Amino acid sequence: MQLALQLTSVLICILLRLPNHLAISHNIEPWLDTLEPTPTPTPWPEQFHALLYMNLTSTHLQLSDLWYDWPKGRNVNIFQKQLGVVLYDIEWNNGTSFYYTLGANATCEVIDFGVGIPRPDFLDGAHYLGRVVTDGFLCDLWEKVEFIWYYEDVATKRPVRWDFYDGISTHVMTYEIGAVLPDSVVQAPEYCFTGTVNGNAFST
Repeated sequence: MQLALQLTSVLICILLRLPNHLAISHNIEPWLDTLEPTPTPTPWPEQFHALLYMNLTSTHLQLSDLWYDWPKGRNVNIFQKQLGVVLYDIEWNNGTSFYYTLGANATCEVIDFGVGIPRPDFLDGAHYLGRVVTDGFLCDLWEKVEFIWYYEDVATKRPVRWDFYDGISTHVMTYEIGAVLPDSVVQAPEYCFTGTVNGNAFST
């Protein structure tokens, strides 16, 4: 009897030391291995809008207005830096990305990454880690090439959160399938191509 109580106490201590988002594991439900196939990530819709809350590795926070549009070959992030500027990040499927701000002190940087935006099925081949609770949702969790950890709500199949290898954590606040950003919003301003704003030059 005493041995059983000691083992129970040890088990409780181990569970209490687990992080909140790893409190439930697929490994403690072995019957799922035989009764259900291993879950696979739901592909992203070809067009959607999401409001994201991001915790950066620099300890800073930001909001991201994400507009994903696979048919038009673009991915738009409009970042509101904490107590800072609004940064537009327009990514195209040809590998080119425009990072710019608006206003009198506008800046622009153009980068050719050599790769396009994520495909809707970019999580194909991800390794399934089990079911966990994060942000109050029971989620399936996958990891791919030790680069991204992706949490999907079991009930609705909506993304809840994803973390990157460098510690950046992204939490999905709203998720609207089929929403499309007007083309006029994603057109990079003229100074991204001329390098001047109000006659003042800056490096692009």
